[in-house]
Amino acid sequence: MRLGLALGYWGRGPSADHVPLAVEAERLGYHSVWTAESWGSDAFTPLTWIAARTTRIRLGTAVAQMAARSPTTTAMHALTLDHLSGGRMMLGLGLSGPQVVEGWYGRPFPKSPLTATREYVDVVRQVLRREGPVELDGRFHSHPYRGSDGTGLGKALKPITHPLRAELPILLGAEGPKNIAQTTRIADGWLPLYWSPTRPQAYEASLAGLPEGFLVAPMARAQVCDDVAEGLLPVKVMLGFYIGGMGHAARNFHADLMARMGFEEEARRIQRLFLEGRREEAVRAVPDAFADEISLVGPRERIAERLESWRKGPVTDLLVLSPDPRTLRVLAELNS
Repeated sequence: MRLGLALGYWGRGPSADHVPLAVEAERLGYHSVWTAESWGSDAFTPLTWIAARTTRIRLGTAVAQMAARSPTTTAMHALTLDHLSGGRMMLGLGLSGPQVVEGWYGRPFPKSPLTATREYVDVVRQVLRREGPVELDGRFHSHPYRGSDGTGLGKALKPITHPLRAELPILLGAEGPKNIAQTTRIADGWLPLYWSPTRPQAYEASLAGLPEGFLVAPMARAQVCDDVAEGLLPVKVMLGFYIGGMGHAARNFHADLMARMGFEEEARRIQRLFLEGRREEAVRAVPDAFADEISLVGPRERIAERLESWRKGPVTDLLVLSPDPRTLRVLAELNS
C-alpha cells in the first residue's frame, strides 16, 4: 500500500504549508500528492505550483469537478501538467452534487449521472490518446456540438499538442453503488470518500471483479496524538459539514453513503441539526465510532495496529490528510 498526501482545497486564502508539506512528503517517499476544489480555489493551479518545487512525487486531483470544465478543457489541463511535470499527473474527477453544480456552476445536474460521467471520461480519453478528432454522439457531451441552438459549423478536432502519455491515469470519486461499479469498468482507479477497513461489505458488490492494476485510493485523516477523542475532533467537524451541509435535505450523497455504512439514524440526525443551524450539535452528533474507523488517530502504537487492517483489503493507495509533518513521518516509517 502506497502513501499519498491529501492537501484538499484552500479555506479563506492560500495555505502556506501546502508546498512545504508536499516537499516533505516527497522526501519521506510518499508516492503522490493530491489537491481538491469545491467553490473557491481550483485543483490544477496549486498542483502546478507544487510540481515546480518537486521532482518525483506524483500529482493528483482528488477531485477536479466535472461541472467546472468541459471534458476537453479538463484534458487540456491534464496533458499540459503532465508535460510540465515529466509524466507525473494523475487525473481524479468527481461529479459533485446538485447544490454545487446548479448553485455554483450554474448548470443543470445531469438526470443520468452515470451516462454523463461515462461520456466525460470517453472524451478525456479521446483527447489523451489523440488517435483522431474527438467525436461523440452523446447525451451530455456531444462533440462536435449538435444542439438546436448551435450554428451547425462545429468541426471535430484533435489536440494540437501531443499528449505525453496516452494512458494517463483517470480516477473517479464515486459514492453510489452503481457509480462505483461503473468506475471499475471505465476508469483506472477509484477515490472513495469514506473507507472503513472494518466494513468491506459496504462496497463488496460494487467492487466485484476488479481489473488488474485498478487503484483504490481512499482519503483518511491522520494524527499522531495521545488523546484519541481530541484527535478525532477535526474528523467530526469535517463529517458534520459534509453530511449536514454538502447537499440538500432530500438529496445528500454523503449522508446516503454514511447511512449505507450502517449509521443511517445518526446521518439523518446530523443532517437535521445542521440544517436547523445547530452546527456544533451536528458535530457532536457524529459518532466517535464512525469517525474513528475511517481515520488513523491516536498514539503511534495504535496507528500501527490499525494500519494493518487497511493493508488487508483492496486499498492500493492511502491518501493521508494531515497538516502535521510528524504524522507524515510516522506513517512513512510504519508503512516502510
